[in-house]
Amino acid sequence: MSFPSDIEIAQSAKIQHISKIAEKLNIPLEELEFYGKYKAKLPLKLIQKKQWERNKLILVTAITPTPAGEGKTTTSIGLVDGLNKIGKKATVVIREPSLGPVFGIKGGAAGGGYAQVIPMEDINLHFTGDFNAIEKANNLLSAAIDNNLQSKKRNLNIDPKTITWKRVIDMNDRSLRQIILSIGDGNGVVRQDGFNITPASEIMAILCLAENFEDLKNRLAKIYIADTFDGKPVFARDLNVVGAMAILLKDAIKPNLVQTLEGNPAIIHGGPFASIAQGTNTVLATKMGMSLSEYVVTEAGFGADLGAEKFINIKCKASALQPDATVIVATVRALRHHGGASKDDLQTPDLEKVKKGYPNLEKHIQIIQSFGLNPVVAINHFPGDDDAELEFIQSQCKKLGVDAVLAEGFSKGGNGMTNLAESVIQSIENQKKENFKFLYNNDDSIEEKIDSIASKIYGASEVNFTLKAKKQMRELKKLGFDDMAICMVKTPKSLSDDDKKLGCPTNFSITVREFEVAAGAGFIIPMLGDAMRMPGLPSTPAAENMDIDNDGNITGLA
Repeated sequence: MSFPSDIEIAQSAKIQHISKIAEKLNIPLEELEFYGKYKAKLPLKLIQKKQWERNKLILVTAITPTPAGEGKTTTSIGLVDGLNKIGKKATVVIREPSLGPVFGIKGGAAGGGYAQVIPMEDINLHFTGDFNAIEKANNLLSAAIDNNLQSKKRNLNIDPKTITWKRVIDMNDRSLRQIILSIGDGNGVVRQDGFNITPASEIMAILCLAENFEDLKNRLAKIYIADTFDGKPVFARDLNVVGAMAILLKDAIKPNLVQTLEGNPAIIHGGPFASIAQGTNTVLATKMGMSLSEYVVTEAGFGADLGAEKFINIKCKASALQPDATVIVATVRALRHHGGASKDDLQTPDLEKVKKGYPNLEKHIQIIQSFGLNPVVAINHFPGDDDAELEFIQSQCKKLGVDAVLAEGFSKGGNGMTNLAESVIQSIENQKKENFKFLYNNDDSIEEKIDSIASKIYGASEVNFTLKAKKQMRELKKLGFDDMAICMVKTPKSLSDDDKKLGCPTNFSITVREFEVAAGAGFIIPMLGDAMRMPGLPSTPAAENMDIDNDGNITGLA
């Protein structure tokens, strides 16, 4: 008998009315803003500093993943179910899925197997409209910029060649990376532009870092968009549309409440990618979860070199949050991959390949330890995993003083995650909060901050800057942006900026080809290698296998 698909499991689940989930968090019914029976938005007044400061935050990250991912979201959801199984009051707080990966190659981001959040179809599709609101706020600013270029009243004298602000759409569409605007008579100033995917929008980053609505508006006002012809910077506030942008985000700023398959609380909010943005859910959602439950499990995208690094150096630094425990998700499949196994052999047991790939896991453990944290390794278990491979991973981790625990949430739900839950609780009890530290100070130079990430996180021996990057770096310093955090854009497939360098590469250099800046979000964006902020679809997109029948039943969504 074959294992049911994710959507089959989700559709067969007994889903509770969202008011029942709110009761578990002691949220009064009148505080819920209902989106149907199974989704609700939560008011920001539920965030209480005294509560979130004393409750516990568990960060889930991973090793360098294969293209399909190694199951951070599945592990996060399963861990919350496991924590509740052992008597803890726990909530999972994660990101909203982007339609780009849903219809592309990775699929949705609602977990998998018996460790999912539901209603899975709604969450993976339009959900409560947050991404749409972010997209519209972003593109309103774009429209205002182009309108000002051809306006005879209140013209800001913007030099079109200096405009850095791009439009966004929540879809993988490589044809939109570079476009020409305003072709034809009377349509405005012709210029080159492009699209990013919505998770890469600075509006998304701002929403995820804002502490309240006032902070959101202040950050929107600081968005840097261009220079004038006489070299003066132009910000979003100069176009007088910040109020209108904020109106579009009035509901999107509120976190969303749903549930796991086992009826435990799940808060889902925000959705930046870790390869091209800060890669974690909103500060508001995290603090809300920690205000309402003893333990919050959250995840940061891709490997520890991207998601965890940005979670700590960007999100934690901006919000006074601090992980009380960290989980690194690993799979035998990924270690075979990093050991040189071909795509066709990833499901075949091969202890030698696992041994060759293990240094990648060891490097991610070292990354987490560099922040003064000692992680727990969750081995996301698959049926084809060989006992000898599992025993090797566990014995090697033990030598580093790290527990490696089988995580079987995919196949068994919370019952398969109680051992991991116990190990995480033990880690929290052993963790000394005073050991926690950031990688760099924001008043370090741009070069120093990038070098710290490159050498201490990636393991690079050298950082190179193109002539374009050097020129942009000088301009960033003139604008006073050099005291901001760093948000690297690089491939998630390697610790380096070259996705062909698998495992744990050494003696390599990285190249910063250019910079972008998110002044409202508060970080500088170095672009490494050929990483793009607008992905493309694969040759056979997941969308080709999806359908819906006359009764509204969806198939093929994973």
